Amino acid sequence: MAGREGYDEGFLGIAVPLPRLTAPRVETVVLPYTHFSVLLRPDRRLAAATAVTIDGERLVEDVPRTDDWRYDPRVAEDWQAGPEVYRNNSLDRGHLVRRLDPVWGATAVAVRADGDTFHYTNAAPQADVFNQGKQVWQGLENHLLDHAARFDRKLTVLTGPVLHDADPPYRGVQVPLRFWKVAAFVHDGVLAATAYVLDQSPDLTRDADRALAGAVPGAPPPLGAFRTYQVPVGDVALLTGLDLGPLPGADLMPPARAPEGRWRRLEAPDETVMNL
Repeated sequence: MAGREGYDEGFLGIAVPLPRLTAPRVETVVLPYTHFSVLLRPDRRLAAATAVTIDGERLVEDVPRTDDWRYDPRVAEDWQAGPEVYRNNSLDRGHLVRRLDPVWGATAVAVRADGDTFHYTNAAPQADVFNQGKQVWQGLENHLLDHAARFDRKLTVLTGPVLHDADPPYRGVQVPLRFWKVAAFVHDGVLAATAYVLDQSPDLTRDADRALAGAVPGAPPPLGAFRTYQVPVGDVALLTGLDLGPLPGADLMPPARAPEGRWRRLEAPDETVMNL
């Protein structure tokens, strides 16, 4: 793990700092990898945030996928949600920094970046069911990467789970029910940002009996169908307790006139308001 420089805050030419927790006395550890960094919360054994740089002009295609998940040797294993969390159940190891995003530059560097994404510090439990909501979330990730590649654009993408005290416990971790993503880029010479939330909590308005009945001791918590929203960047900061620096002020999403319009549920990736 030597020589990892991690996330470059000045990559866009305008400083976008690594997110940090605003709550006092919550320990975090910054772990640098190739083209990205992880802000680890040892008390939750999960990342509070990740940050990756994407150079659309220098992306490397056809890097073989290893699927070699492993602990980061720089921190204690009991600070990381390891293989025991995902064994013999319906939970996926959800990449936070997407495997393809940091895979750019010289071939050897790109291959190393690919491998770095398979550390347990860069994963969080997600429902393994594939549905339309999850397809939208993954399509959104592809939309961002494809745009960077097509227009040789640089992007910074921040991602993480929403770590709430009420998240359900399972095998020594609390399973997050929401995930967030903020994309930052330079548009017409100024910093711009958009934010998204993926919700895998059970829909208790319709599925309360089934969801609660599924809460079997020793089994993974019941999770609902994925729902993807575009949200104000400032809402992500409030949900997570993270300082997102200049990004709330660079939000491209128009302010909603009514509370019910504040979060826009996305049915397809191209519904996002990005003005790219």
